[in-house]
Amino acid sequence: MAKLILISDFSEAASRRLVTGISQYVHEMHEAWNFSFLPIEAKEHIGLEAIVKQAKSVSADAVIGHFEPTDDLNLFRDNGIIVIAQDYKTRFSDIPNITSNYYESGRICADYFLKKGFESFAFYGPEDRVSAVERQQGFKDTVLAAKPDAKFSSLMTRSSIWGYDSNELTGWIRSLPKPVAIMAGNDRWGYYVTEAVERLGHNNPKNRFRIPEDIAVVGVDNDEPICKLSSPNLSSLDLEFEKAGYKVARFINEMILNPQCEPRNIYIESASFKTRQSSEILVNDDPHIETVLKYIHANINHKILVNDIVKQVPLSRRLLETRFREKMGVSICTYIKNIRIEKMTNMLRNGKTVSEATFALGFGDIKNISRIFKSVEGVPPSKYIK
Repeated sequence: MAKLILISDFSEAASRRLVTGISQYVHEMHEAWNFSFLPIEAKEHIGLEAIVKQAKSVSADAVIGHFEPTDDLNLFRDNGIIVIAQDYKTRFSDIPNITSNYYESGRICADYFLKKGFESFAFYGPEDRVSAVERQQGFKDTVLAAKPDAKFSSLMTRSSIWGYDSNELTGWIRSLPKPVAIMAGNDRWGYYVTEAVERLGHNNPKNRFRIPEDIAVVGVDNDEPICKLSSPNLSSLDLEFEKAGYKVARFINEMILNPQCEPRNIYIESASFKTRQSSEILVNDDPHIETVLKYIHANINHKILVNDIVKQVPLSRRLLETRFREKMGVSICTYIKNIRIEKMTNMLRNGKTVSEATFALGFGDIKNISRIFKSVEGVPPSKYIK
């Protein structure tokens, strides 16, 4: 029976869902593991050495935790205890990390907002978390690569268990050009944004901004209690924490059976967007392009012809296509193709078959959609699922 100690912030869904994945592995293997749960603050209250001493006394096999860069993790290894870092302030180079491609998360959120037509973008998050720092960079790089003239602002501040500096955040929000698309470092920080916007309106009607009309917000992690606490409910990029937890448990078992096993990082993959009210908006400073965007998204599950789109606005087909490309960076047909493939990838990630996704999105035949899918994602749908 393996004994596992977890030192983490269990108020966040990320940690709870990792534990769910670990338990799935344990149940599938018909094993009985012993779990001990400690809050991050335990290191401050009793010290790392006391935790190591207690872990040794109960014959713990492994410990997973949020660790500071200054923590002497050799204390665990010197006592024969496997130690794995759950990403917090930094990645460790000498022990396995439960980590993710945070830059990619930023890119995905940027693409999400770019397709909605935004010209102004912002990022809000903690400056002392590796996840937020890299997400901010991926978000910023992707936005400015697609729209070099886009307005971009970033507010990076120190994390605190007591929340955020309300004056700093509300002042920053007031300064942003509207409408603005804000990506938060995670759902907790996304909630801070929606709360600050609400406070602004209560304190002064002149500062009343609407979400998502003036300020669209997305977070990361799909922490449902926090997303639903937000008003309006917060959109979020979901991550595959359960799958990562499963892989962590399997890796720990490998290390127990073979102490010479090569250490490796465990990666948490991005899953799909959970769009809620905080980002359900399409914007553009060109009202005709905004009309076209809304028509495309409302009819994305049906066959859309460019001639049908032209009928929605008082422009010639040639002028509309020229203005659309200027504003969105791609042709109308390419935009429609990309949106459909994005929806299809979400369906495949959520368990739909290629046939089911093809039918749901109104595609004519699987061979054609497989060709289109490969042109966008680099692999056919069957390999994408694998």
